[in-house]
Amino acid sequence: MIRARMSRRQLLLTGTAATATLLFAGGALAQANYPTRPIRLIVPFAAGGSTDLSARLVAEFAGRELGQSIVVENKGGAGGSLGMEQVANAAPDGYTIGMATVSTHGSNPAVYPKLKYDPIKDFAPVTNVVAIPSVFAVHPSVPAKTMQEFIALAKANPGKYSFASPGAGSLGHVNIENFMMLAKIDLLHVPYKGAGLALNDAVAGQVNAITDNLSSTLPHVKAGRLRALAVLGAARSAQLPNVPTYAELGFKDMGEGGWFGIVAPANTPPAIVARLNQVIHKAMQNPEFKRKVEESGGTLVPTTPEQFKAQIQQAMARYARVAKAAEIKLD
Repeated sequence: MIRARMSRRQLLLTGTAATATLLFAGGALAQANYPTRPIRLIVPFAAGGSTDLSARLVAEFAGRELGQSIVVENKGGAGGSLGMEQVANAAPDGYTIGMATVSTHGSNPAVYPKLKYDPIKDFAPVTNVVAIPSVFAVHPSVPAKTMQEFIALAKANPGKYSFASPGAGSLGHVNIENFMMLAKIDLLHVPYKGAGLALNDAVAGQVNAITDNLSSTLPHVKAGRLRALAVLGAARSAQLPNVPTYAELGFKDMGEGGWFGIVAPANTPPAIVARLNQVIHKAMQNPEFKRKVEESGGTLVPTTPEQFKAQIQQAMARYARVAKAAEIKLD
């Protein structure tokens, strides 16, 4: 009998190949069994807002589909940038995901040159979930019943009429800067430390106008404390059927409003991304999920990962153009 002898190099190569095979098999098995423990869903804003509401619906209903808890963690700060930075730096294993918004992945990259994450390279888009329109509204003391009338007033009185925003560089600020450029008007920007304070002063008449989420603005519009002139959304809101969209008014470059979607860290295995996409879409079909979204003024916008990536890129391009033209840069 002739015994084959293996060199030290052959033994090492054989051992390495066997180890790689085991690791690959173990990784594939882990993905096939995913998830085996609770998932963390980071919301980059404080509890109670539209982003938080959308995330908690995903956590509740998608968690049921997965058979595992999805735990919401609110990590607010820097306009949502701090929370998104944590998602970007998390292990790409499917156990940390984040709620991305048109501000964290659209306006923030345009106005924060020192942002510590790349909205494209550092994330794996999973799906968009909810679109929430915003409303441009004025105090009843403003003598304009329509947006056309308001534009005429603003053109006749440059700098006289003011608008409130949640802060310099915020989505509300950048959206109105975009509108001013498109409508060729000049409004006075009054920044606040948060959307709540801005809305309070708009309702009190301390500022003339504001743009805010439909869910926040709607009660004041219905009570006559604010007058809605335009909706930033893909279509008119069922709750404000007589208020036109910006596109209807001739301002298509305003975009289609805010959205809230799920992203994972870059390099998350495609099988896990596909699994999350599947269960979130199934959760969105639940009648209770749909009802709660509609009550908040939102609409469901399920997408493929590729479609969601394209939406992010479109938002980035739009707000980069606005930030450059309006010279908005924050440290």
